Amino acid sequence: MTDTSRRRFLRDGALAIGSLGLNSSALLALSACSTRTKPAVAVSGYGPLRPVPDARTGLPLLMLPDGFRYVSFAWAGDELSDGYLSPGAADGMGVVVDKQGLVTLVRNHELRGSGGAIGAQSTAYDVTGGGCTSLCFDRRSEQLVKSWVSLGGTLNNCAGGVTPWGSWLSCEEGPYSPNQQRRFGASARMAGWRVDRAEKEHGWVFEVPAEGVSEARPIKAMGQCFHEAVAIDPHSGIAYLTEDRSPDAGFYRYMPDQPGELAAGGRLQMMQVIGQKDLSAGIPLGRQYDVSWVDIENPEKGHNDGRHDSRGLVDQGLRAGASSFIALEGCAYHEGQVVFTSKLGGVAKAGQVFRYDPAGETLQLIFEATAHEVISGPDNIIFSPRGNLVICEDQVRRGEPGQRILSLTDAGDYFYLCRINPQIAGRENEIELAAEMRRAEWAGVCFSDDGQWMFANVYSPGLTVAITGPWESHLA
Repeated sequence: MTDTSRRRFLRDGALAIGSLGLNSSALLALSACSTRTKPAVAVSGYGPLRPVPDARTGLPLLMLPDGFRYVSFAWAGDELSDGYLSPGAADGMGVVVDKQGLVTLVRNHELRGSGGAIGAQSTAYDVTGGGCTSLCFDRRSEQLVKSWVSLGGTLNNCAGGVTPWGSWLSCEEGPYSPNQQRRFGASARMAGWRVDRAEKEHGWVFEVPAEGVSEARPIKAMGQCFHEAVAIDPHSGIAYLTEDRSPDAGFYRYMPDQPGELAAGGRLQMMQVIGQKDLSAGIPLGRQYDVSWVDIENPEKGHNDGRHDSRGLVDQGLRAGASSFIALEGCAYHEGQVVFTSKLGGVAKAGQVFRYDPAGETLQLIFEATAHEVISGPDNIIFSPRGNLVICEDQVRRGEPGQRILSLTDAGDYFYLCRINPQIAGRENEIELAAEMRRAEWAGVCFSDDGQWMFANVYSPGLTVAITGPWESHLA
């Protein structure tokens, strides 16, 4: 991020968002999804998925349609350009710059513990293990050409989002308060996180620049909670945020006092769906609900009084009349529409996709997985440059390894873009790796500006892939 790009955003009210860009067919796709009242069905898409060898390792890590290929890079344990080792647990990611064939990605690492920060301790926020690495991929030579730790000392960095001024918002999925934990004990979810040496509070949003290293300043006005993704309206500057809690999760919006200057303060609110207190299941597909917003009076209160329960934000909203979702994950914005996912929502608890229209203040359920075989836990999402919503899977189907990335079509149906190869069998020294990958989730899906490369992370052991092929043959 540069002062010039931020000023341009403030002046113009909008700036092309590299990895979030798409054409008008995206609106047609959303429109078709929002009027659909029957469950989506599988279509052929690019065709059957078959094992394809990785250009780097030669291993058949992924299954792809015919004509597609990929290269892996920045594996956990690889040495980065700054001399530090690439961390594991590769999660949310976005393209912050795509210029002259060089694509800069910022990648989250969902790491816990308090044994020391990744990267330099002198620039880290705390001694906790989460953070970000930045990766510069040359799409002409198809190689990683530069890499570095761009944020350290944070906790459980899960998802986030690209800003219109060319930076990355990295979100901590872990509202930790040292003083309260010492007095009241750890919350059940965080009991084994080994963060007893942490010196600062966590559960915040941090901004990471396209170049260099983050100042590691938490944007506390955006709330302390189990943060997931962020999507920003480039016209108003409003940020929409998801929360990964179960059973009660909030969908939030942050209205900055100064658009483009999130750290300068703002107002945090939680969505109220009129006449519907619980959106976790039993919501009719395509029905339109009116929504309003309630204020979160104390965004920095991540826990209720006398507890370390991580319910501080959501309970403030619920008491004020807001509605609850369950396990909210990905969030994406384009041309007046906000789409977000629930990993555990729906009758089958296999996932939901919601569409929010800020202009009309309405909400609709546009997709619900009827079984874990369809998709098991929709997580990170992005709109492709060709207009479809692309969704990462993050919940192993019962008894079936090999998670997938799928796409919703303009008719509201779906097809699979790729899959972690469930039959991968490594050589003698790679058997453990192969077993780990078979159960790994997908995360961080995003696209180059020209639409020819799709990037995504395999969470464990922690690596990034760049996939290319005949994208033009289909809207995906």
